[in-house]
Order: sequence, then structure tokens, then C-alpha cells
Amino acid sequence: MRIKCPHCGERGVEEFTYTQDAERTRPTETATEAEWAEYIYLRDNLKGPRKEYWYHGAGCHAWLVVERDVSNHDILAVTLP
Repeated sequence: MRIKCPHCGERGVEEFTYTQDAERTRPTETATEAEWAEYIYLRDNLKGPRKEYWYHGAGCHAWLVVERDVSNHDILAVTLP
């Protein structure tokens, strides 16, 4: 899999680190313990296009939003957050 960094160009996936789903929203400060537990432990395993945060640690050290089809690993778009 290759990711096209906006700063460095196309690079191998080994230069990047997946960090988290970019579509989830963090609970507010007033969230209950149950809401935090759901946010941390319960996740849907959805197929199709997903937005994810990736970190270019072996390159420009930029954070990226990678839109990737998780069922076949096709990269659809790469943008800066």
C-alpha cells in the first residue's frame, strides 16, 4: 500500500503509522462513565470508505487524514487535518 503525502509525495506505508478513526467524536467533558466506556471499547467494524488519522513519522512528521476503503485497502484521498 502506498500513501501520497501532500508534502513528500507517494511513499510506502511503512513510513506511516495508523493512529485512529477520524470519523469518531470524543465525548464531552460532562459525559458519563458509560459513554466513555462505549467510546473506548465499543466500535462498529464497518466496511467501505473510512477516514483515518495517519502520522508520517519517517518523513515530514505530518498528521494526515487518509480516506481508505477498508475492505480492499484502496486509498481514495489524502488531506491535511
